[in-house]
Amino acid sequence: MRDFHLPGRSPVWAENGVCATSSPIAAEAAVQVLKDGGNALDAAIAGAVLLGVCEPAMCGLGGDCFALISPAGTEDVVSFNGSGKAAAKADAQALRDRGLDSVSESDPLAVTVPGAVDGFFRMNALWGRKGMDEVLRPAIHYFESGVAMAPRAVHDYMLLDNKLKGAARNHFVPWGRVPQPGDRLTLPGQAEVLRRLAKEGPAAFYEGEVAEDIIATLQAAGGPQEASDLSAHHGMQTDPIHGEYHGMELWEHPPNGQGAAAILLANILARFDIASMDPVGTQRVHIEAEATRLAYDARNRFISDPDHMRRLDHLLDPDTARKLAALIDPKRATARIGATAGMVHKDTIYITVVDRDRMSVSLIYSLFHGFGSGICTDKFGIMLHSRGTGFSLSPGHGNEMAPGKRPMHTIIPGMLKQDGRVIMPFGVMGGAYQACGHARFLSNIVDFGMDPQEAVDAPRAFAEADLLSVERGYTPEVRQELADMGHRVEVPIKAIGGGQAIRLHDSGFLEAGSDSRKDGCAIGY
Repeated sequence: MRDFHLPGRSPVWAENGVCATSSPIAAEAAVQVLKDGGNALDAAIAGAVLLGVCEPAMCGLGGDCFALISPAGTEDVVSFNGSGKAAAKADAQALRDRGLDSVSESDPLAVTVPGAVDGFFRMNALWGRKGMDEVLRPAIHYFESGVAMAPRAVHDYMLLDNKLKGAARNHFVPWGRVPQPGDRLTLPGQAEVLRRLAKEGPAAFYEGEVAEDIIATLQAAGGPQEASDLSAHHGMQTDPIHGEYHGMELWEHPPNGQGAAAILLANILARFDIASMDPVGTQRVHIEAEATRLAYDARNRFISDPDHMRRLDHLLDPDTARKLAALIDPKRATARIGATAGMVHKDTIYITVVDRDRMSVSLIYSLFHGFGSGICTDKFGIMLHSRGTGFSLSPGHGNEMAPGKRPMHTIIPGMLKQDGRVIMPFGVMGGAYQACGHARFLSNIVDFGMDPQEAVDAPRAFAEADLLSVERGYTPEVRQELADMGHRVEVPIKAIGGGQAIRLHDSGFLEAGSDSRKDGCAIGY
C-alpha cells in the first residue's frame, strides 16, 4: 500500500466496467459507451479515436493500431494487426543512392499506409456490439467543439513546435503559438472525416476525397504513393504469441510488432533473482539494462513484416534467453547493442477497457514520432504517421524497406494470464521502450506484488544503444552507482513513456491504474 503522506494516487476499483487511458475525457467517453450498452471493444475504439484531439501529437487518423482482445465468456486471447504497408513504389535503393542509411521521419517514404481507421472498423465488425456511427459519436463531438489542452499535451507541443509547418501549423496550431493549459483545440477537418466514416464506412477514408487529400499531399512532398496503395489496404486478425515469467503468462502481438522482444527480455530476466533486489535499486536497473541491450539487439536483427519473419521461434526459445543471460556481468556494464533496425521514438497512446461481461481489450494507437512525419494533409488536416522509419535500409535485412511490406513496429499491446485465466490487459507507451516496459511492468507485478497503479507509476530506466536513461524517480546515489559500473547515465528530458492496466479479481471487482506521467486516469462504474 502506498504512503499516504506522499503524492500519488490509488488504483480505481469498480465492478461493471473500467477504462484506463491517458485523458479523462476519453476515459469518461469510453465508460459512457459501456453504460449505453456497448462492449469493451466499442468503448476502446471510441476512446482511442477521441484521443486524436486530446493528444494530437501522439495519435490520429493517419496512424496505425494493434490490439489484443479476450472476448466475453472465454479465456482466449486474439490479436489484430492494424498497421499499413509501404507504397508499391517504395524503393530502399533510391534512399541509399541519396547517401542515407535510415529513413528520415520527415521523408514522405516514412508514411506507410495508415492502418488504424480500417483496423477500427474491422475489429468492430468482428467483436463489437454497437455500430461505428454510435462508436464515433463522442469523437465527432469533441473534434468539432474542442477540448482544453492538458499539461502533458502542452509539454509535447513545446518540444515539437518547430516541427509544425505549413498545413500542420494551420490545423494544429490555431493559436499561432505553443498552447497553454486550457487553450481550446478543435480539428473541424477531421470531424468532417469522422462524420463521413460514420455514414459511409472506411471507404470514406481509403477512397474518394479524403484519400485524394492524402495522396496529393504526399506527392507534393515528393512521395511515390498512389491511390491504389490506400484502396488496397486491409488489416488482419493474427495469432498472439506468449511466454511465461515465474508462472505468469505474458501475451503479446506477433511481428511486425516487437512483442517477441518483450518475451525474450522477460525470459532473460527470469534467469536472475529479481525479487530479491531493491525494486528501485542499482542492481535491478543494471541487470535490466544489460538484458534490454541483448534482447533489443536480437529484435533489431530479426523482427520484420510477418511474411518475412524467419526467426520467431529462436526469439521465443527459453534456451536463447539462457545463453544471452550468461553474457551479463552482474557488476559491470558490458553488453552492447548493434545498429538499430530503423529509428525509434516515444509518442503513442494506449487504452484498455474491461466490461461487465469481462471482455478485455488492450489497444495501442500511434503516429510514431511526435506529430508523426509532420506531413499534414491540406484539406482535412490529417497528420500522417512516420512508421516507415521503422524499416532498415541494410540490403538483404529481413526488415529492409520494400514495396508492400510492413515495417517493424514498436507499439505493442499486452495481456497477462495466470492459471489459464485472463487477469490483466495492460500497455506501456514509450516507442522503443515498450518491450522493456512490458518486462518491467510484469516484474513489478510478479516480483514485487505491486498493484496496477504502483506498477505503472514506479520509476523507469531504459538502456538504448550506449545510453542509460534514468528517471528522476531514482536517487542520485543510484545514478552514480550505475555510472561507476560503466553505464553512461542521463536523466531524460521527457518522462519515459506512460502506461495503463486493469486487473480482474476473483472477487468480481476490477482494479485499474493509469500512469501519472500522462494527463489521464482510470474511470469505472
